Amino acid sequence: MDTKLTLKLDKDIIEKAKDYAASQNKSLSRLIESYLQSLVDDKEVAAEPKISPFVKSMRSGVSVPSDIDYKKLYGDYVDEKYK
Repeated sequence: MDTKLTLKLDKDIIEKAKDYAASQNKSLSRLIESYLQSLVDDKEVAAEPKISPFVKSMRSGVSVPSDIDYKKLYGDYVDEKYK
């Protein structure tokens, strides 16, 4: 259900926001509603880190043991490389 809300904002900001909303084919009310919704949604899922689609696309499915010694493996690699 929609409810009316009155805001006091700088006139220049309102004009720029109206132009932006028009360029997005949205009303200023819908633009502000979308912004406020994104703020509320972010608070609700703050415990879950956001992973971009690009990073998700890089998943390989390879499982790495949690107790792996990266320094030793890298040291062994360097030793072998420069023998």
